[in-house]
Amino acid sequence: MSGRVHKSILNAEVNLVFYFLTLFLAFFSRKVFLDCLGVEFIGLAGTLGNILGYLNLAELGITACIGYFLFKPLQTNNKQEIQDILSLLGYLYNWIGYIILAGGILISLSFPFIFSKTELGLGIIYFAYFSFLGSSLIGYFINYRQILLTADQKNYLVAIYFQSANIIKILLQIFLAYTYHNLYIWVGIEFVFGIIGCIILNWKINKEYPWLNVDKKRGSTLLKQYPEIMTKTKQVFIHKIKDFVLVKSDELFIFLFVSLKMVAYYGNYMIIISKLISLFSAITGSVGASVGNLVAEGNKQSMMKVFWEFTTIQHTIAAILSFSLYSFIEPFISHWLGHEYIMDRRILILLIIYIYITNSRTSVDSFNYAHGLYADVWSAWTELFINVSITIIGGLKWGIIGILLGKIASLLTIVVLWKPYYLFTSGFKESVSIYWKGAIRNYSISLFSFILATFIISLVPINPYQSIWDWVMYAIVGMVIFLTIDLCATLLFAKGAKNCLSRIKNIRKK
Repeated sequence: MSGRVHKSILNAEVNLVFYFLTLFLAFFSRKVFLDCLGVEFIGLAGTLGNILGYLNLAELGITACIGYFLFKPLQTNNKQEIQDILSLLGYLYNWIGYIILAGGILISLSFPFIFSKTELGLGIIYFAYFSFLGSSLIGYFINYRQILLTADQKNYLVAIYFQSANIIKILLQIFLAYTYHNLYIWVGIEFVFGIIGCIILNWKINKEYPWLNVDKKRGSTLLKQYPEIMTKTKQVFIHKIKDFVLVKSDELFIFLFVSLKMVAYYGNYMIIISKLISLFSAITGSVGASVGNLVAEGNKQSMMKVFWEFTTIQHTIAAILSFSLYSFIEPFISHWLGHEYIMDRRILILLIIYIYITNSRTSVDSFNYAHGLYADVWSAWTELFINVSITIIGGLKWGIIGILLGKIASLLTIVVLWKPYYLFTSGFKESVSIYWKGAIRNYSISLFSFILATFIISLVPINPYQSIWDWVMYAIVGMVIFLTIDLCATLLFAKGAKNCLSRIKNIRKK
């Protein structure tokens, strides 16, 4: 088994263990926090997170570029170059940290106006905001070396230490929220554990790379030595701004166009969706670094083979997510929080379309990233313009439905149509028709499986709303039906499916 495959499997195994450890905890804690701290506060936490996300736009692009430039020296074990690149990252992150701190203080001055309609006092709003801001700044001033673990396919170390600290943190927050119902204590625990996690992870990095000597003071000199890093960063920066607005700003737009209460309602759906996505990310999450190492080797035949295997896997995952959400999320929310927390079904349908596109795109994005293909900045501006324009118009008129329509329209234009073309013509140097011959099969298989399984499950004589056990039985039966249809169709018709199956069999033998 190659080192690249071994590391991918190890990352997947560790991520899966922590996924199942945190799965129940996430839903249980959400219920406790809603009951003990209130819907308004949970909505506030989501909104503040999005505001801080905008501040973090100052960083966007640098991490992705540094990861790209680390692949080659890691492959050749060039320790000096690794130290140089991380020293440059530390230098840049220092400046970014100060910019974010200054921007954060300026934005906080507008809080009396922004949160004038909320029942929460400004005291807790400011306390929560600056605690979250402080946790974020730790990553810029201290925790930036974590990127080396990711590029070196050792993300399992990050998972072990960060997730362990996260589990302890949530358990403590549950106990204290249930006991005292105090918002300040909940926020304080969040901040303290951010510091603890940082200290532990840096200790582990020092043990893993005892030779690593990062000198931020050399940053300005190294910037001249690696001018291509800034060139790539400027390109990636635009793409990351677009990605943030598209992916991370939902709750902020909902707060602006609907209400703080609906932020919490929407957040309930997103917790379930994120947990489902995390399940599959735990398995495929380390593929990005693996693809980077594969492209660095330069074997085109291997690249194309892995691309189709990865593409078929991602479309299968997207189909499973879509069917699961459509069939099971509403009765689950009814049992978990109460029927009143179920939103308009049209919102769910649009969410499913969005989730399918974003999860099936991963293979194309990973290979574009590995090839360093960021020069198409016009596409980022176009996607951003389409998204924001439709979101503002649609958000004012239809609320959450309009916000989701903006996201979907921009994805269809750029992600579905342009990005594969850019990869095949500029990365693989092949005709994009090769991509569409394979991709259309995947789209067709997913749609066919979704429609047929939905029809069959409607005939199942189980009412998932009746009890949680009825829901469990309904979900098991539904997933068996869907997986039988989808996996059979995938193995028969999807490009790369049989190669993928052979690879899994070979791994199991080893």
